[in-house]
Amino acid sequence: MSGSDHSSGFDQPRLVVKKVLAKPQREGEGAVVRRSIGRSELKNLDPFLMLDEFAVAPPAGFPDHPHRGFETVTYMLQGAFTHQDFAGHKGTIRTGDVQWMTAGRGIIHSEMPADEGTQKGLQLWINLASKDKMIEPNYQELPSEDIKRAEKDGVEVRVIAGESMGVRSPVYTRTPTMYLDFTLKPRAQMHQSIPESWNSFVYIVEGEGVFGVANSSPVTAHHALVLGPGDGLSAWNKSSKPLRFVLIGGQPLNEPVVQYGPFVMNTQKEIEQTIEDYHYSKNGFEMAKYWRSQ
Repeated sequence: MSGSDHSSGFDQPRLVVKKVLAKPQREGEGAVVRRSIGRSELKNLDPFLMLDEFAVAPPAGFPDHPHRGFETVTYMLQGAFTHQDFAGHKGTIRTGDVQWMTAGRGIIHSEMPADEGTQKGLQLWINLASKDKMIEPNYQELPSEDIKRAEKDGVEVRVIAGESMGVRSPVYTRTPTMYLDFTLKPRAQMHQSIPESWNSFVYIVEGEGVFGVANSSPVTAHHALVLGPGDGLSAWNKSSKPLRFVLIGGQPLNEPVVQYGPFVMNTQKEIEQTIEDYHYSKNGFEMAKYWRSQ
């Protein structure tokens, strides 16, 4: 997994083909997010639609809003968020917890800070195949203590989805996905295989790292790095401080993406139908007529 060897460890290492700085922007009510995927420089990366790094303090937050046609994965880095939806599902996720929500045919929910001070986390949007877009909504919730982890030679990984260092996540990914949270101590390096047909990217949470090949320039926090083809990623921490990043990969759907805000379908006609369903509280949005978050 590591050592002093500076080779990539792969016949065809995945190299960084695009670098995007996630700049702060306003979202929800008074909230600020750093968006990497989902901004003009990187509209999407099939099957991923969006990645936001959020930092939110009350009274700001994300009050009642709908979703259809994809999944949202919320990973708390610091603090706590309370979630409630129109089907009566309610809960709070805290530092290190994950909520994997399949919106399917329709969810209306709110996501609000549960504590004073700044709450931080990542929210990833994963597209669903056309055959899955209208399934019933579903949740997979992983408290921090249930997230599998492994550690070796200065490299620690938390396996949110997929497999790493012989450890596998229990999360079922309808769109096949890997989501790995790596922390590298100074001078540590990692080599992680990625299925060849998948698209993948890195998002740096803190510190600075070298990705792809050992002699490339270090990249700092809040950058998303799109990886090219190959059989795996190598990363090195050549700095004196810890490096933390997520490595996310998924099987591309290769289907048309038509997005209208929180609705993601395959055709304009389906989007128009979704807007109508939401407006008239039907086809999955029946509860919208009566429900408001507390």
